[in-house]
Amino acid sequence: MARALYIHWPFCLAKCPYCDFNSHVRQTTDVTLWETALLADMRHEHGEVCSDEPLTSIFFGGGTPSLMPPALVSTLLGEAERLWGFEPGIEITLEANPSSVEAAKFAELALAGVNRVSLGVQSLRDDVLRFLGRLHGADEAVKAVEVAQSHFSRVSIDLIYARPEQSENDWSMELAEALALGTDHMSLYQLTIEPTTRFATDVRRGIFDPLDDDNAADLFALTRSMTDAAGLPAYEVSNHARPGQESRHNLTYWRYQDYIGIGPGAHGRRRNEATVRHKKPENYLSAVADHSHGIAEARMLDRREQASEALLMGLRLDEGIDLAAIGGRFDVTTSSLIDVSKMALYRNLGLVWSREEKIGVTPQGMPLLDALLGELVQADLVAS
Repeated sequence: MARALYIHWPFCLAKCPYCDFNSHVRQTTDVTLWETALLADMRHEHGEVCSDEPLTSIFFGGGTPSLMPPALVSTLLGEAERLWGFEPGIEITLEANPSSVEAAKFAELALAGVNRVSLGVQSLRDDVLRFLGRLHGADEAVKAVEVAQSHFSRVSIDLIYARPEQSENDWSMELAEALALGTDHMSLYQLTIEPTTRFATDVRRGIFDPLDDDNAADLFALTRSMTDAAGLPAYEVSNHARPGQESRHNLTYWRYQDYIGIGPGAHGRRRNEATVRHKKPENYLSAVADHSHGIAEARMLDRREQASEALLMGLRLDEGIDLAAIGGRFDVTTSSLIDVSKMALYRNLGLVWSREEKIGVTPQGMPLLDALLGELVQADLVAS
């Protein structure tokens, strides 16, 4: 049963040129209207899930959820607790931009119930922040981290590396500065040129060239080495944490457990069913007004499709996956999950590990994760 809740706030002050998330820039936002819609959507999901199991995590994503009024966050959390109840020690995360304006809300957000914040720092270099289309400066970001640490028990920061022409020395110095901030969790993403973004247009026009794969792989290895040494080992391909400080909410996704998703464009997995909400904010509001929920599509997933998704998500984790557990859960044979000959080949190359029924991708294989997934997961399983 679903034990995690995701709430999507779709609005941003500006659209970043690398971002392909469901985010929208609007001049005004009717908070009362959005409160009514999100509460209705949440109540619909409670009726569909029909579970008394308390929530273990809530995640406010976006968009820029730190633009939400703290009173709205408090109202949504209060309704979630009324509907499902909270497990003791529930993790409640909110994504935030590290601007001084948004940092000023941190005290109120903490009082509303948020106990973990994820800050989109992205870089500690002003010129890079301008390139990435960010509205904050490096000094402002550092101050926002300090403010966050004074209000929340857990703080994570996001950084983007493997940028055009970035050298190992550049990244080493920047990452060292970020580690010195003392957060317990870091999400370190290589810059990816997504096809629908402005950066994709820039690359096509020759405005800049992405960093080549070999140099990106070197930076990946450097990242793992430095975070390991600092006591924040990787537990997922791009996520690093002090032991015990891993994102419980994101582990719900990667371990392929059920979760509820509300808000524009939000995805969910509940009782073998996949749900997705309307992406455009206006369409979402209309749907909720007409149907008391924002669902654009809900479809049942067959067992083989679920097994495929569980493999594709679970192999992102350093802990790997238990083939016997997945096979038993979805009533498929373990031999139908993984191409055994390919697994043996990549194990001999040091890219994959296996222990009894568990398999996983090694640190050497993680830079090649997408290619390895295409090779390891049985083709007929993915196609089914």
